[in-house]
Amino acid sequence: MVVFLPWAIVVRVGSPLIVNPLSIVHLMSKERAASPVSLFQEFIQAGLYKRSQGRVARQVTFAILAMTVGLGCWKLHESLSVYVEGSNALIVYGIPGLLLLIGLWISFRGVNVARFADFLIAVEAEMNKVTWPTRLELWRSSIVVIVVIFFMAALLFTFDLVWAYLFKATGILQ
Repeated sequence: MVVFLPWAIVVRVGSPLIVNPLSIVHLMSKERAASPVSLFQEFIQAGLYKRSQGRVARQVTFAILAMTVGLGCWKLHESLSVYVEGSNALIVYGIPGLLLLIGLWISFRGVNVARFADFLIAVEAEMNKVTWPTRLELWRSSIVVIVVIFFMAALLFTFDLVWAYLFKATGILQ
C-alpha cells in the first residue's frame, strides 16, 4: 500500500518506509530529463559533453556509426543511380549526401548525449582496469585453442566414420 502525504511517501510492505520528499523531486527531474524535448535539444547543440573523458570509446563508437551511415548512403546512391532515369545528379548525389550529413551529425551528437556519453566513459574506465595478457601469453593461449579445435575436429571426424561404418554394417544406412 502506498500513501501519498504532503511531506513524505509511506510505503507499507511489512514495515513502513518513509522517503524524503526531496527524492520525489529528484525522481521527477530525472523523468523530465528523459523527455523528447530535451533529447531534441541535445541533438541541436554543438558542445561536447565531458570533453576529456572517455575519448577513445566515443571516437570508436562514432567511427562505427559513421561507417554504418556512410555505407548505407553509398548503397542508397548505387540504388538511386540504377533506378533514377537520366541519372539526375541532384537526386542521385543530393539525397544520399544530405542523409550522410544528417546521419553524421546524429552520430556525433549521439555519442555526446549525457546518458550515452556517461555509459561510454564508464566503459573506457572499465577497459583501463583490465589486465591484458602479454604477447607471449596471447601467443601460447592462441596455440592451445587452435590445437584443441583441431583435436576436437579429428575426434568428431573419427566418431562420424565409426558410426557410419557401424550403421552400414548393420544395414541401417545403405
